[in-house]
Amino acid sequence: MAQTGISELLQQLEQVLLGKPRQIRLALACILARGHLLIEDLPGMGKTSLSHAIAQSLGLSYQRVQFTSDMLPADILGVSIFDKHQAQFVFHPGPIFKQMILADEINRASPKTQSALLEAMAEQQISVDGTTHRLPSPFFVIATQNPTDQSGTFPLPESQLDRFMMRLSIGYPSHDAEFAMLKHQHSHLALDQLPQCLTPMVLMQLQEQCDRISASDALLNYILALVSFSRTQSESVGLSPRATKALLQAAKAWAFLEGRHYLVPEDVQAVFCAVAEHRLRTSSQLQGEAISERILASVNPIL
Repeated sequence: MAQTGISELLQQLEQVLLGKPRQIRLALACILARGHLLIEDLPGMGKTSLSHAIAQSLGLSYQRVQFTSDMLPADILGVSIFDKHQAQFVFHPGPIFKQMILADEINRASPKTQSALLEAMAEQQISVDGTTHRLPSPFFVIATQNPTDQSGTFPLPESQLDRFMMRLSIGYPSHDAEFAMLKHQHSHLALDQLPQCLTPMVLMQLQEQCDRISASDALLNYILALVSFSRTQSESVGLSPRATKALLQAAKAWAFLEGRHYLVPEDVQAVFCAVAEHRLRTSSQLQGEAISERILASVNPIL
């Protein structure tokens, strides 16, 4: 039953983002692994459409937040306003109190506003005026950003990048996919009319099934060998322990999507670049991709 729902979900998302099955599969693996997703690409590539389609297909409450240079943390988290009838301050929650948040063009906001997401992404809660507020479950942040060399952007600091389990780049569609998009542009359902394939409750059950995917000691040592090798790269900072855990969680989710109950090296290899490259780069996206690919080529699994 669960695998049937997953298959329907993948087919539906592939009708929204044509010709990008791998990117869709990675995005879904990130969700199943309880991770947050960063999508970095040029405007108009389908970043917003993909996030909205995922939320609609999973029945998640959804809020798109457009990040701008004049945005304040309170615009995301909420604010306490004095209520004269109650003679006390009353908290008015912000858009962060949804199950899926699209932080659109996150790198156009100031570092102060970007950092407002840190506690939410790490602990699924926020603190305002000394009071802690729990966020709904499940909770995901999908952030989009333009390439950092575009004007008017504030690069995400390493601490923020490390909160994202995966980074994806959608890229230009193939000729056939773009032709199909033009030919059938009026035949697709609106994003808010997409049928729901899974419920949030079923999603959380699937996440628990992913947690139970078994990994041998040899497979765990392979993951540690990849991480250890990354820390010897002189041109970048190595992967953190948080990244190590993210790599294992993402690989388990990929194995689940492949219909297996155990990990193989190919699962780790399938998700490694998406998990590692935004953590490894120091100046550009291409540098992170080159480093992560070199690590994969240099470390052989010993099983």
